[in-house]
Amino acid sequence: MGEARAMTSTSDLWPPAGLVVRSGDLTLTPIVDDDLPGLVDLVLSGVHEPERQPFATPWTRTPPEQVPAMFAAHHWSERASFAVDHVSVDLAVRRGGELVGTQGFAGGAYAITRTAETGSWLAQRFQGQGIGTRMRQAVCTLLFDHLDAAEVTSAAWSDNPASLAVSRKVGYRPGDLARKVREGALALEQRLVLAPEDLVRGDLVVVTGAEPLRAFLGLGQPGSA
Repeated sequence: MGEARAMTSTSDLWPPAGLVVRSGDLTLTPIVDDDLPGLVDLVLSGVHEPERQPFATPWTRTPPEQVPAMFAAHHWSERASFAVDHVSVDLAVRRGGELVGTQGFAGGAYAITRTAETGSWLAQRFQGQGIGTRMRQAVCTLLFDHLDAAEVTSAAWSDNPASLAVSRKVGYRPGDLARKVREGALALEQRLVLAPEDLVRGDLVVVTGAEPLRAFLGLGQPGSA
């Protein structure tokens, strides 16, 4: 009898592939190509008021006709550069099956630092409904309970009260203020830090498919040092 043929799974090619995070009616899954058209439509529908710029990189200023190529290229690039020293996972967020935005986390040399920074956006028509808080709670639960994070960080401009309010609700503590340039003018960036014991938990968070990512990062069995 010949040797059994080794079966390569999608998570062998890209460790986050099978990750699913569920919390109430929210489902967070790694962004794949089939998600891109719907997410581009959400971006084009509006993410913030034109006079505001909540992002450190002003990607929402991209001319509408260039958004599809820009958006796809960014996500393809992040997926291609995924490595133990460049952990970057962007999750498509659905509420009741409907795309509403994205929630991500990133960290260099994560297995050593056990630190990741969160980032997210919601289409404007879904804002103010508590979704931003819930999806942040979900991703922080994933990081602390399933990926052994020691801390989670975030950042927001000091004039972005909505993002800062989400951070407060989730339990982040304010850190340093950094003086930065935003679209040619001075802006203050508020750094925030969340410890495991400070996480304000919401709905039950159920995570499946984290094992290939843990193995890739060399984290060992859940709960191991």
